[in-house]
Amino acid sequence: MRLSNSKDNSIARWVGWRNKLLADPSVQRAMLRVPGLRWLVQAKARTMFDRVAGFTYSQILAAAIELDLFERLRAAPASADSLAAEWGMAPAAAERLLRALGALNLVEPLWDGWALAPDGAALLGNPGITAMIAHHRLLYADLADPVALLRRGGGGGALQGFWHYARDAGAGPEGAVSDYSRLMAASQPLVAELVIRAYHFGRHRAMLDVGGGEGAFAASVAGAVPGLRIGLFDLPEVGKRAAARLAAAGLAERVRVHGGSFLADPLPTGYDLITLVRVLHDHDDTPALTLLRAIRAALPPTGRLVIAEPMAAARGAKRMGDAYFGLYLWAMGSGRPRRPDEIGGLLKAAGFAGWRARDTALPLNAQLIIARAE
Repeated sequence: MRLSNSKDNSIARWVGWRNKLLADPSVQRAMLRVPGLRWLVQAKARTMFDRVAGFTYSQILAAAIELDLFERLRAAPASADSLAAEWGMAPAAAERLLRALGALNLVEPLWDGWALAPDGAALLGNPGITAMIAHHRLLYADLADPVALLRRGGGGGALQGFWHYARDAGAGPEGAVSDYSRLMAASQPLVAELVIRAYHFGRHRAMLDVGGGEGAFAASVAGAVPGLRIGLFDLPEVGKRAAARLAAAGLAERVRVHGGSFLADPLPTGYDLITLVRVLHDHDDTPALTLLRAIRAALPPTGRLVIAEPMAAARGAKRMGDAYFGLYLWAMGSGRPRRPDEIGGLLKAAGFAGWRARDTALPLNAQLIIARAE
């Protein structure tokens, strides 16, 4: 024990010395005078400024989305004067926004106007991102006083109200439910594609998508795996909306909709694969464990569970987990981002025999956990 304490004390002393050195303004100025170290100080300064200015960057992007600028520039470049007239603002204001977006590499000057830059064009190809940008005004409202949000234990603001309507579809204003539906419809296709490419669904006879919402993921799997029998389980009111959307897509015979609460009701049996797509991280550990136990009880001995969601400590996407979803889910009032091993601990407690992690092509959007019943 003494050896361990000695090692810990040595590490603590080194960390303290390092931080004291880096926090000393005279050391920082001296590093700027050394050509070999100047680039490091400059890079760190840029990173720190981006952290400080991140909210401003996000609001610049939000303004462009609200004004539908990227769609406007899709066909052809436009001048600041013409855009100002369309937007009902002074040309100087339009020019200020365009120059800000140019600094963020989203638009670029072309002749006497402005055109999409490559990053702006890429944004057009991912409607899920633009839907989230519009949705973020709720998150920003909750984060206006982040210390107050943390002190009150999470929730209690705009974001929790939005997700209350999401969970109890039909219980709140129709506009709120419609906003949720549009957000899910825009953001699900990319996640579904990533999951379908990362896991071989064709090895199973029947799949049940738990917490499947209005059926976007179930519809994607139905299109990719023609022979798979598919079920969807969600709250009864959500299930009604799912059934209507699936019928409109010609999938009424392919996808059976089950209504119920996965925290209170037993799950339907007869499925050798159950999926949780962006569901588990919405719940704290106690309800998450209740859900996993219900899934374990519904699976046959050879059954599998596939969990797909953004996870903490994801390769190349650590900020997405703890920095973004950590605060997002806190504001939502439920859930937390988990590392794969933390999910594995819940799976073991729920009675699963084992699990493995698998990356998708974009771990930032989702990673997979594949658990076996026995």
